[in-house]
Amino acid sequence: MKQQTNKKLILAYTLLLGFSFSPVAYGMHIMEGFLPVQWCVAWGVLCLPALYLGFKKMSRIVRQEQQTIMLLAMAGAFTFMLSALKIPSVTGSSSHMTGLGFAAILFGPWVASVLALIVLFFQALLLAHGGLTTLGANTFSMGVVGPLVAFGIYSLLKGKKGNRKLAIFLAAALGDLATYLVTSFQLALAFPSASGGILASFGKFAGVFALTQVPLAIIEGILTVVLINVITAYGKDYFTETGKELLSYE
Repeated sequence: MKQQTNKKLILAYTLLLGFSFSPVAYGMHIMEGFLPVQWCVAWGVLCLPALYLGFKKMSRIVRQEQQTIMLLAMAGAFTFMLSALKIPSVTGSSSHMTGLGFAAILFGPWVASVLALIVLFFQALLLAHGGLTTLGANTFSMGVVGPLVAFGIYSLLKGKKGNRKLAIFLAAALGDLATYLVTSFQLALAFPSASGGILASFGKFAGVFALTQVPLAIIEGILTVVLINVITAYGKDYFTETGKELLSYE
């Protein structure tokens, strides 16, 4: 039984990894060279505390909870897959799902921050999505704020009886939307409107993003619920430490 479960989990991970390779399209969030240097540095510095905590926790997982490494890899593949599927949006950016609600729910927001950094780095190098100069800004919006919102919402709602699926859905969907609100703010700070300043610029960017991002957030919420249900059904006896509360929650 356990061997059969392992095979199903390996198959799920392989499918996720396979679907994650998509054609080169538009830049992830904010493309290479689009932000002024001072903002690239500032957003990168703001990411450092989250990344430090994330690397620390991920190191503990790898050393002490080896049975969950496959689940960690699956979270990374899920993030890579969803964030590689893009719809062009504001000039210099794009709309896409993030996939980090899944990681935030299972491992907490800081591990999700590290996964976001890894995914963004390799997509910048291999797929020309985003860029190295904007890595800090994109990591902050997608890897820090998004997972924090997702984890916070799930933590608030998970204990309410009968609301497990709703908690997962809202965590993933609203975490996705929070990412794009921050991206809109980042763009507004760098390029304030000549007439209305930062607020007017934020409204413009957020309004354009909303056309594509709201439907994508709903889809991400549904996909996250489905994936966690599959893991709960087939991996409950396999994963022991990280995600134990999630997998045993009824």
